[in-house]
Amino acid sequence: MRRTVFNEDHEAFRETLRAFIEAEVVPVYDEWFAAGQAPRDFYHKLGDLGIFGINVPEEFGGAGLDSHKFEAVLYEETARAGVQFGGSGVHVLLALPYIKMLATDEQKKRYLPKFVTGEEMWAIAMTEPGTGSDLAGMKSTARLSEDGTHYVLNGAKTFITGGVHADRVIVCARTSAPTAEDRRHGISLFAVDTKSEGYSVGRKLDKLGLKTSDTAELAFVDVKVPVEDLLGEENKGFYYLGHNLASERWGIAFGAYAQAKAAVRFAKSYVQERTVFGKPVAHFQNTKFELAACQAEVDAAEAVADRATEALDAGELTPAEAASAKLFCTEVAHRVIDRCLQLHGGYGYMNEYPIARLYADNRVNRIYGGTSEIMKSIIAKDMGL
Repeated sequence: MRRTVFNEDHEAFRETLRAFIEAEVVPVYDEWFAAGQAPRDFYHKLGDLGIFGINVPEEFGGAGLDSHKFEAVLYEETARAGVQFGGSGVHVLLALPYIKMLATDEQKKRYLPKFVTGEEMWAIAMTEPGTGSDLAGMKSTARLSEDGTHYVLNGAKTFITGGVHADRVIVCARTSAPTAEDRRHGISLFAVDTKSEGYSVGRKLDKLGLKTSDTAELAFVDVKVPVEDLLGEENKGFYYLGHNLASERWGIAFGAYAQAKAAVRFAKSYVQERTVFGKPVAHFQNTKFELAACQAEVDAAEAVADRATEALDAGELTPAEAASAKLFCTEVAHRVIDRCLQLHGGYGYMNEYPIARLYADNRVNRIYGGTSEIMKSIIAKDMGL
């Protein structure tokens, strides 16, 4: 079946991106993997390539487009090459929508030009130790000073992707106590400068997968945040977080589909080259049947991912549809990648093979952005159950 989601511009971008990955990422990726993060100057290269400015208005140095399809191409090409772009995905997929939706004109003039070039990398800090997916249970606070010029931020966050290299972090904190009627009331969002006194980066977390993505713990001790860095209105943060969950879950869904597609490519190549009992592994019927079944699942996931992409670009992707796409694509990727690793035999367990890294990278897709169980709850509620 012919795909219709991409046009000539997207394919031209794909060619440029593929060449960039081959020249700038593949040769040094093992070094990044060992270091547990991509180097900070790599993000300047992404800025020079225009990756960060695709959806940023032209007046702030971007391309002025309003589409997630270029991000979709990026997911496919990084998965195809078996690499990750460090923690930069959060910069574009998660942080940018909040800036575009909530920032004032003055804030956009301060934030976006440096965002586009990679001079300022952004992250977002929601999760706290002990709260997990229960964002309404967060304990971090931001109290307005008596003179009204700044907030005083205190608290801690964990699992913050891009947290080591971030120059600004969108921090979620309580500006008011929750009410008896609404636990979600009282959360606000702040664009916090990581150079602020009292702001500190704790451990760089040692993860099962996504090894080149710097994930950290953050702590805030009496951090002064100017009132000019409040994003949106006070106490409406939970609403803002919910508004952008659909695009976040789309990104996880599409990324998972792209990983599953890459896994089939890796496995197909391996079984055609690997010989056992005097024959290529691809010669055996079980191998053919396994890869055929995997390909069928990838085809289905591609259709779901493409449909979600079109709906997102049209502004029509509902929370339930995003949850459905995430649930389906991540579960497909889980099954497909596991079966493709099995076809590699013992070599599939070695990190020198991309399928092993893909297996570890993929596992978190069913956890972050809302677990598979939460996705089922959202879908069931939409069904009236």
